[in-house]
Amino acid sequence: IWLGFFASYVGVLWRFGMEDLIARMQDEKNGIPIRTVKSFLSKIPSVFSGSHIVQWLMKNLNIEDQVEALHLGTLMAAHGYFFPISDHVLVLKDDGTFYRFQTPYFWPSNCWEPENTDYAVYLCKRTMQNKARLELADYEAESLARLQRAFARKWEFIFMQAEAQAKVDKKRDKVERKILDSQERAFWDVHRPVPGCVNTTEVDIKKSSRMKNPHKTRKSLTRTHTRTCTHARIHAHAHTHTHTHTHTHTPSTLSQLDRHRLKMSKVAEGLLGYTEQHVDYDPFLLTPDPSNPWISDDTTFWELEASKEPTQSRVKRWGFGIDEVLKDPAGREQFLKFLESEFSSENLSFWLAVQELKRRPVKEVPCRVQEIWQEFLAPGAPSAINLDSKSYDKTTQNVKDPGRYSFEDAQEHIYKLMKSDSYSRFIRSSVYQELLQAKKKV
Repeated sequence: IWLGFFASYVGVLWRFGMEDLIARMQDEKNGIPIRTVKSFLSKIPSVFSGSHIVQWLMKNLNIEDQVEALHLGTLMAAHGYFFPISDHVLVLKDDGTFYRFQTPYFWPSNCWEPENTDYAVYLCKRTMQNKARLELADYEAESLARLQRAFARKWEFIFMQAEAQAKVDKKRDKVERKILDSQERAFWDVHRPVPGCVNTTEVDIKKSSRMKNPHKTRKSLTRTHTRTCTHARIHAHAHTHTHTHTHTHTPSTLSQLDRHRLKMSKVAEGLLGYTEQHVDYDPFLLTPDPSNPWISDDTTFWELEASKEPTQSRVKRWGFGIDEVLKDPAGREQFLKFLESEFSSENLSFWLAVQELKRRPVKEVPCRVQEIWQEFLAPGAPSAINLDSKSYDKTTQNVKDPGRYSFEDAQEHIYKLMKSDSYSRFIRSSVYQELLQAKKKV
């Protein structure tokens, strides 16, 4: 377990160092020259060649061996920091092959671990865009068919999300849309790679061991092993009782133990990533600006945090996750304006109404439940929201006996919808980016 934790720690530190290097590579003066290339009847925007990357690495990192620079560049490509625009195998070639930098939104340190439903929405959206450059490859078409079978019950919901995203994409400038399409596809090339390519998001010590010597691992799982109570305590998190004697494990039990042990590295990496991301906001590690109200009589910091005019640090924090937006009054206001521009503000309005319901006095709850029902869920509701049948049916039953948590299932469904769909577009939108840049200048 500790070996896995240490490996994850080193990996996270290495990755953040790599992101600093990527930022240097994009510097306007001393970085890699990015240009628009003319091709037959079209232009290829924001690209650079593989040989430029190798030359830059050798010059700026004092690397003498060209092979070493090529290897380092390939590691960066494998993690998705830049990608080839002509194919989807994430390797670096020391030639004239064109590459494009990935937007920081899709960097490993900023990304969630995508789920199969996210991939299904993406593939479904690609089929709607009807362009040769976005046509599904064979392995993607097979994945789409498999996901459609797996999510048959919720496919209508997935299709609606894909359709909404496709409509928003059509409104973008042609060049911007072309770049964003390539960056989104490169993200999935990392998390759902072409068959035969390494998935850098899943490699860990145990998996590497199995890949190097699969026969040895298979034999070890077919034998019966004896574990003492000390070993059992190490895996106490995977059991509901404590072993007090020597215990014999079957192969299936060993498989369970291995699976739980592998998750430790993911937990450690997530914890380190969260710490790195929030270190600037920890008043015990860094002194808040203008002063620390926890150790002084100056409450200016708290007043700034509650102000309707957000500071640059607050706006930056909205990019950490949807919860940061929802708990900040200014963030909620900006997010609501964005949703209004997309004609989906009813989702956030419903979520806020349910939050407010939970703080109502008991005697006011039944009346308020009916008001929320009539506004958002009743047939012909003026601000109707989209719910799956399961959540709607359960909410319908809950409203018959109204309480503060009658809309819990519906609220959770809407929250997940905003998190996976609207929020990601909000963070990528020009509204948020311009606000972030404006606050930096101030």
